[in-house]
Amino acid sequence: MPENLDTQARSILKENDLGGYTIPTKGLYPYQWNWDSAFVARGFASFDLDRAWKEIETLFEGQWDDGMVPHIVFRKDDPSYFPGPAVWGTNQALPTSGHSQPPVVATVVRDIYEADREAGEARARALFPKILAWHRWFHRFRDPGGLGVIAVIHPWESGRDNTPDWDGPMRAVDTSNVKPYVRKDTSHVDPSMRPLKADYDRYLAIVDFGRSCGWDAEQVARDCPFFVADPGTTFILLRADRDLLALAQAFGEDEAAQEIQEWIERAETGAIKHLWSDEAEGFVSRDLRKNKLMDGISSASFLSVYAGISDEQTNAAFARQFDRIAEKVSYLMPSWDPEDSRFEHLRYWRGPVWAVVNSMIGRGLLEAGDLKRAERIRADTARLIETSGFAEYFSPVTGAGAGGGTFSWTAAVWLFFARHEIPQD
Repeated sequence: MPENLDTQARSILKENDLGGYTIPTKGLYPYQWNWDSAFVARGFASFDLDRAWKEIETLFEGQWDDGMVPHIVFRKDDPSYFPGPAVWGTNQALPTSGHSQPPVVATVVRDIYEADREAGEARARALFPKILAWHRWFHRFRDPGGLGVIAVIHPWESGRDNTPDWDGPMRAVDTSNVKPYVRKDTSHVDPSMRPLKADYDRYLAIVDFGRSCGWDAEQVARDCPFFVADPGTTFILLRADRDLLALAQAFGEDEAAQEIQEWIERAETGAIKHLWSDEAEGFVSRDLRKNKLMDGISSASFLSVYAGISDEQTNAAFARQFDRIAEKVSYLMPSWDPEDSRFEHLRYWRGPVWAVVNSMIGRGLLEAGDLKRAERIRADTARLIETSGFAEYFSPVTGAGAGGGTFSWTAAVWLFFARHEIPQD
């Protein structure tokens, strides 16, 4: 079975390769997505390091002058996808969306560089200042108050589009001026697995706001109706900063290393101060417009271990929450607490398991020495893929695959994470 799945996974990456960049899946997502490409590069690195480097390099072709790396790079105008480049109106030489996505890239670049330092050093050195500029953009424009937590200006920027984390803050988004539109996603997959129309109305209202101010990063951070500190993006960036620091030290970039160390220290304090909820017993999002903590445990809450956040209180709560949820589902890690009334086991980020999130949680647990829980995450991910193929996401209850099929990042996760059993010492 593993060898057959290895072959299938490699085939999916090759088939979704459009010449230096990889689409998530045909039909539903016909462009290059930011964090998808990072995970895809990790998958390619298991059998083709040169192609892994190219994936990251092509992503940075869409980088803005202010350092931002957008969440979508539109390399052609494909009518099968909405909203396309005309809706975003970003006026870039290479059309892109107007905001970013969780910055996994620094971690991936470190991984593939360390897999073959001699072959990868020149390419990693060339990428280093670009990644540094992107991280600076995050710390400047998504943490303008210096709190040590990273906000998102759109649910799509978090990568967790319709998680219940956003329900409250999204109610403040005025949709009265949203023009009629035709969604394309629900023509590709079952609408019951996708965000609701009310969600999409608000998504587009935020895009309209960004376009109206020319996507000026400072104005967006100041005035966007949605500005929510996200544990997922905060923890992914903290981990990425640690890996960027390792690269800076390897390359003798002393000034950059000092700057990055300051980001890390601020985040280590800020995450616990601003995202920890005693009531929820975990890390949750915070609506920065209202300075209000949200009240639910998501899969992003468990990325704290991936980020290297560790103390007696949070470690104990992590273990309790993990074990509680593990008893309630057949497969870990659901994207939302299965005991919460808002849980939906097949609707996008309101309950399903996502292999990429599992790979980060599992890696964090492994590095923390929690081998039993790391193996539970890894084994569940493998069982889902073995049972339901390389789906976009999966039901934590039934194991059924959902969303798009032959999905690139799920194939990548099989190759670099799910297929490798974690020995129990």
